[in-house]
Amino acid sequence: MGQRSVGKQSSRQRRLAAGFALALAVTISACTGDTSSPGTAATPPPAGSGTGQAPQTTLPSPDVLQKLDVGLQLPWSVVFLPDGTAVVSERDSAKVVKIKDGRATPIAEVPGVVPGGEGGLLGLALSPSFASDRWLYAYLTSATDNRIARMRLSEDASGALGLGAPEVIFAGIPKASTHNGGRIRFGPDGMLYVGTGDSQRREQPQDTNALGGKILRLTPEGRPAPGNPFGDSPVYSYGHRNVQGLAWDADGRLWASEFGPDVDDELNLITPGGNYGWPLVTGAPGRSGLTDAKVVWPSTAEASPSGLEIVNGVAYTGALRGQRLWAVPLDGPTAQTPVAYFTGEYGRLRDVARAPNGDLWVLSNNKNPDFALILRGNP
Repeated sequence: MGQRSVGKQSSRQRRLAAGFALALAVTISACTGDTSSPGTAATPPPAGSGTGQAPQTTLPSPDVLQKLDVGLQLPWSVVFLPDGTAVVSERDSAKVVKIKDGRATPIAEVPGVVPGGEGGLLGLALSPSFASDRWLYAYLTSATDNRIARMRLSEDASGALGLGAPEVIFAGIPKASTHNGGRIRFGPDGMLYVGTGDSQRREQPQDTNALGGKILRLTPEGRPAPGNPFGDSPVYSYGHRNVQGLAWDADGRLWASEFGPDVDDELNLITPGGNYGWPLVTGAPGRSGLTDAKVVWPSTAEASPSGLEIVNGVAYTGALRGQRLWAVPLDGPTAQTPVAYFTGEYGRLRDVARAPNGDLWVLSNNKNPDFALILRGNP
């Protein structure tokens, strides 16, 4: 139950999948599918038109409190212990690093990680019961697949942290040099949500029997969560290309950031069983039976949105190719005009996460060494 492999499909299912892939190759364009229609989703203002402040919306400008140059190497995800200690994953080194009092200390290298391309040690999440069980969850790329493992994060009397042996709770997520997904996060319901990529297998996102191109919903033990929309299946939503960020608003709605191909990066409002279109469409074309994105960045040069955090009704997402922090005011299930900050100032921005004291941490990516920006709480 805790592990699932696409390779276990019947020969009939494989024939159907192959036929579906051939049909897609005939019916969709080579790169993007049908693109978004103007006016059906929030979009950033044209380049050169300022910050793009949404009408009748006032956003306080983020205030950088500190830039932590602590020698990080390709950091991917940051989570926080109850005392505010930051725990960071490094994609290629497979190390878990502690940041406390402005200093970085390696905790351990996670065994079994096989970095390559966009794969490696990716998302981290802390158990909702961390105070009692000490579980640290990690999404990682192995020699054969992407998988989720959990490890005990111990602390001795001196405050030094240690990492126990990984326990794989879910396996069989397809891997490739790109489109590995990798974001994991526990929701308000105590279930583990997992963003996967299509792993360059374009037939998978529309196949609810496959794990690629999905948001999965699991129990903390790695089984399909009760109440999932497709019965005893981990699949929660489908039709995704490469999910990179997961966050919940104050009313418990799940939002996800997602890479488009050469156009149409997306911010999506996720509903159980929703089909988000890839590779049939991108963006918000209004196609019957498919769920439009709430925000569309037509130019991926401005976005490639990665980590996502929602604070006081504003969704913040780091942009990799776009090299900026995007802020998207939310009005219930509606997204307003995105606002850009720090354009070109800090390079590629990978993750955004809120610390226990309310400050917002932003991880840079590909600076080698990389750093963490700390923004004033309640920006």
